[in-house]
Amino acid sequence: MKKRRLYYPVWISLILLFFMGSPGYGQDGFSLPDGKKKDRIAFEFINNLIIIPVEVNGKSLSFLLDTGVNYTLLFSLYESDSLQINNVTPVKIRGVGSGGDIDALKSVHNSVKIGDAEDKNHTLYVIFDESINFSPRMGIPIHGVIGFDFFKDFVVQSDYVSERITIYDPEQYAYRKCRNCEEFNLQMIGRKPYISHKVEAKGKVHDVNLLVDSGASDAIWLFQEEMGITETPKNYFEDFLGLGLSGGVFGKRSKLDKVIMGRFELPRVNVSYPDSVALKSFNAFTERNGTLGAGILKRFTVTMDYRSRKMTLRKNKFFGDPFHYNMSGLTIEHDGLVPTSELKKGTGRTFSFSSEETGDSTGKVSFNLQPVFTFFLAPKFVVSEVRKGSPADLADIQKGDELISINGKAAYKYELEGLTALFSSKSGRKISIVVNRDGAILRKKFFLKEVL
Repeated sequence: MKKRRLYYPVWISLILLFFMGSPGYGQDGFSLPDGKKKDRIAFEFINNLIIIPVEVNGKSLSFLLDTGVNYTLLFSLYESDSLQINNVTPVKIRGVGSGGDIDALKSVHNSVKIGDAEDKNHTLYVIFDESINFSPRMGIPIHGVIGFDFFKDFVVQSDYVSERITIYDPEQYAYRKCRNCEEFNLQMIGRKPYISHKVEAKGKVHDVNLLVDSGASDAIWLFQEEMGITETPKNYFEDFLGLGLSGGVFGKRSKLDKVIMGRFELPRVNVSYPDSVALKSFNAFTERNGTLGAGILKRFTVTMDYRSRKMTLRKNKFFGDPFHYNMSGLTIEHDGLVPTSELKKGTGRTFSFSSEETGDSTGKVSFNLQPVFTFFLAPKFVVSEVRKGSPADLADIQKGDELISINGKAAYKYELEGLTALFSSKSGRKISIVVNRDGAILRKKFFLKEVL
């Protein structure tokens, strides 16, 4: 049975701005082989984000598919990820977060393949800063991000239920009537797609213009706190919102009464308001009110058609799922591998047999199997953020603590998204955690608590 990866809170929000011009649709780019009209590509769906296989100059890598980026980025390469890149020049990149501008290399004339689609003259922006690494927060290697350079050449349909994207040759794609669909006009600004719709907060409806960002794992970000934030009564909490290219993003989390997208209405939607440090990175388009992220997009089959400037939504089986926040206050990340041992089944036990003839103990024979341990490398999970005042914080769980076990189960037996799912599961659930803090083994417990 296929694992479901659709109910996890947000950790990574990624929006990029470049110190360079914004060229339009060029003649070069991706194309399918002659005679092929479409191609289907399986993806991994982790923490609300789409991870697709991408081949760069013959090397197989994993990329985040992100409508919110305007150029292709390459990062998080290790010694084992040897890769040739071509014709480089230095550039500066600005990303969301508190770290400021980033040095990068612009590389041209690269071969990039996604499924059967290939671009033989692709431009990459290569980042070598080791602190920019999204892999620990995702639990799998993430080598780069691709957006506009891919979406501009196809009609791209993302099916979050089957975990597949289908790409269509736009010259041969025909729209079909769909009574259960809603179509939106896309406004393309700076190689990024924007749509207009409505949100309702505190009983008041607001018209908003939002970046469609499949690489932002939250449901919605809004830049104006007057759209929803109140002090009396207080309807928000301060939190870590995600990880951007320039570092961590912090701000306020709250709930909207409703998000209205044509005929589709979503109640009690999670909303985040990034702080003033992050907002400095959003000055390219002054009419922008925020971001529509994957926390909403995953509830639909989404068809993006950049050439016709259309986005089509068809609700899927996840449409009615409620929006939950992380109730523990913990952000967990993968921190490499550690040597681990485990008792092999069937060892360390004593077996007794009686005589078949007498049936009594006079013919009893005993066998003692000595314990046999298997040794292997297991994922190491550590606490990377703790929300102040959260259940985990009040239980004295600290940043840097290594998780040993959760609710009696060894931490390495969880997948990272499984932990975030657990922490968002049910208010009142007891969480027992054993942690290693600088060599001291500590036992902690707390109860999940709904914040809003």
